[in-house]
Amino acid sequence: MMKRFLVGLSLCLCFLTTLFAQTNSVIKELESKRAALQKQIRESESLVRSARNDVTSQLNSLNTITGQITERKRYIEYINNDMETINRQLNLIERDLVRLEESLLDRKKKYEASIQYLYKNRTVEEKLLFVFSAKTLTQTYRRLRYVNEYATYQRLQGEEILVKQEEVKKKRAELQDTKKAKEELLKEREEERKRLETEEQVKKNLLTALQKKQKTLQGELDKKRREANKLNARIDKLIADEIEKSRKAAEAEARRTGKPVDTKSASSKAFTLSKADRELSGSFANNRGKLPVPVTGAYMVVNGYGQYNVQGLRNVKLDNKGIDIQARPGAQARAIFDGEVTAVFEVSGLTNILVRHGNYISVYCNLSSASVKKGTKVKTGDSLGTIFSDKTDNNRTILHFQLRKEREQLNPEPWLNK
Repeated sequence: MMKRFLVGLSLCLCFLTTLFAQTNSVIKELESKRAALQKQIRESESLVRSARNDVTSQLNSLNTITGQITERKRYIEYINNDMETINRQLNLIERDLVRLEESLLDRKKKYEASIQYLYKNRTVEEKLLFVFSAKTLTQTYRRLRYVNEYATYQRLQGEEILVKQEEVKKKRAELQDTKKAKEELLKEREEERKRLETEEQVKKNLLTALQKKQKTLQGELDKKRREANKLNARIDKLIADEIEKSRKAAEAEARRTGKPVDTKSASSKAFTLSKADRELSGSFANNRGKLPVPVTGAYMVVNGYGQYNVQGLRNVKLDNKGIDIQARPGAQARAIFDGEVTAVFEVSGLTNILVRHGNYISVYCNLSSASVKKGTKVKTGDSLGTIFSDKTDNNRTILHFQLRKEREQLNPEPWLNK
């Protein structure tokens, strides 16, 4: 019985330490995630510059401020999720505190009752009389052991009360720390909400200015669309060439080894993959959501993937085959995964790079220079070249990034660890 009591006391102490550590760990983890996103937002704020009055600059600034607003909303969503987590933690802590206080009160009552019992039977003579009044030797031994064990039990009960009191003290401190974290979150959310309102007002002003230049704006968008179509046609052609190259290489290997070509994979629409290519493709796919953003330094996604209407502008529809990432002047494009450079080419005076990762291809456009050439083997994070900075538009630095699986266009954002 005494051993069980001691074991229970030790487990109680371990539970207290573990639970307190878990709560602190939850709060620290939430703070760490928010800090990383907040750093990204603060850095990206430096990318928002005042625009000139021409349509191109105003449209670019609209994209930038829209990207900033998206980042800000995402951060506020993070805060709201963290608030829910902390509220759940608070409820758990408050329930634990009530349970501990009830347990402490129970221990105190039992201790008080045992003290009163000992007081009534406090003399040595009474204890000896209790022991030696036994009718048999066995009963005498049992009564002697009972007296000794009761004294030990009394001491341990007193020690457990001290432990419970310490538990209650730490649990109250834990409650206060968690409430403080919640108050700080509430304050931070309010500050972010005010910043968001300011940014949305800037966006509203930009939209008003652009609405007054609808005709000029439409002409600028048509120009951008023609340039994008030219670029995408070149990318499609290069990927088709690469697929054909892989098919011919497989056929040559089959002739050399005498093994038949896999007719299912050897087509004009899919790469004919070697064992190494298949392994690389699988590894790439397994890293969905973990791939690094393909630019160095501060960044902001200013144009998303796919077809969408520009909010606030009439008849302005965009179709993006990838995403546009704004970075600081001097930023480098970097490989998102291990692979091989399959093409380095120019369109409209700017350099573009294709990197193959098995049957996946990442595309890096709008570079002023390349630091790799066709056939270069690259590792995740390797620099591919310097992103072009437009001196006519406040050194605006945009990487157009695409992701393909063979000829299929993919939305890059779910693949990146933003």
